[in-house]
Amino acid sequence: MNGIELQGRHALVTGGGRGIGRSIAEVLSGAGASVTVLGRDRAVLESAVRDGAAHGYVVADVTDSNSIQAAFHAATGDRGAVDLVIANAGSAISAPFLKTGPDAFRQMLDVNLLGVTNAAQAALASMVDQGFGRIIAVASTAGLKGYPYVTAYCAAKHAVIGFIRALALETARTGVTVNAVCPGYTDTDLVGESLNRIVEKTGRSREEALKEFVKHNPQGRLVTPREVADAVLWLCGHGASAITGQAIPVAGGEI
Repeated sequence: MNGIELQGRHALVTGGGRGIGRSIAEVLSGAGASVTVLGRDRAVLESAVRDGAAHGYVVADVTDSNSIQAAFHAATGDRGAVDLVIANAGSAISAPFLKTGPDAFRQMLDVNLLGVTNAAQAALASMVDQGFGRIIAVASTAGLKGYPYVTAYCAAKHAVIGFIRALALETARTGVTVNAVCPGYTDTDLVGESLNRIVEKTGRSREEALKEFVKHNPQGRLVTPREVADAVLWLCGHGASAITGQAIPVAGGEI
């Protein structure tokens, strides 16, 4: 697939049961990797395995470091050391800043930042020991620019980019690369639910609501999950060994 061969590599994808994570799992599986998907919804994870997008699953909360450590230990016991970590799990909330309290900021940092750092810490030591590893965060264009009404989300995603750049320098001589992909608005259930809320609250048509999402993308469309997954696949390959500390937009030229 795309000329990239991942045979013998074990990939773990957080939030791998649906949306972008599920697409990443499927693409990495197609390239020969043994894929473990991680998430909180057992039924969704089982579906990913049953449909062939992954080879196994572990249930864990990415905000809980002990839960993540236990999940990685279980995955390693089943499929060997984790070579490729794709920290995809995340969530977003939207509200004016004056209605966004400290709890909202904590929630966004817990899921979007600690969800990445917990996964990286669980896998990094073994990656360094074996002299190879890929840590890839699925961030967002919200980590590279600001958007109104999502201050907490933007702050958390900017933090992810800072983390990626710093860890890349720490690991530059170890054989481990650390990068982020930064999708713009992507055609997922999450965006679909947001569109439904806009339609319900404003009375606008779905087409009118969609225009608000795609207006930032010069291509005038939503990104597809497969486009994000293909960027991740490239970063996992040996041909991307010199790529580290980067935040790569997948956003139709928005950035």
